[in-house]
Amino acid sequence: MKVLYLITARGGSKGIPGKNTKLLHGKPLINYTIEVARELSEDNLICVSTDSEEIANTVLQTGLEIPFIRPSHLATDTAGSDGVIEHALNFYETKNIHPDVLVLLQPTSPFRKAEHVKEALESYTGEEDMVVAVKESKANPYFTLLEENSAGYLEKSKKLPQEITRRQDCPPVYEINGAIYIINIKALGQVKSLSKFSKLKKYTMSQEASLDIDTPLDWKLAELILNEKQ
Repeated sequence: MKVLYLITARGGSKGIPGKNTKLLHGKPLINYTIEVARELSEDNLICVSTDSEEIANTVLQTGLEIPFIRPSHLATDTAGSDGVIEHALNFYETKNIHPDVLVLLQPTSPFRKAEHVKEALESYTGEEDMVVAVKESKANPYFTLLEENSAGYLEKSKKLPQEITRRQDCPPVYEINGAIYIINIKALGQVKSLSKFSKLKKYTMSQEASLDIDTPLDWKLAELILNEKQ
């Protein structure tokens, strides 16, 4: 099974300016993910897809080559993952590299380790469309998640089965944490979009390992965790 590791790193972050190259505990954020990928693969099967010269230069300083600069139309706020993935796969097709599996690693998950990716890959059988990393959600649609109905009143997002009266008895609910996506390339070629996948398998990670840096508060929490580990 040939695996291509794709690290998607768009420039122009608004929540945390320069997030991917910003130093987290003395190291550029993207480097945490590059180090994980290098524990799993040779450099020729690690692709950093970025539109940013600054990010590209930071990556080059690690000794990892940048195969291309992502086109600007794939780096807007509205650009989805599908186009970015297709662009990367098409590039490797021109190099006569035909992976069976794409492992998508976002650089905003600094506590995802190589061991997590290995375990997720081991759970992949080839029958799934995708193995996706999740964490057990604290928010429960049977009890704590509400939607506004047509009358303007809040009601539970999911109706509670009559036989269930306690939150502890509800089925567990999972939240995608953004850390690992193991994608069946053949399945993707058939449906053309991750959103159309129907055969998803979960790989569960802890709350700490699942931390996804999206806001300044997330960044502060990550720094706190790393300081305590030191």
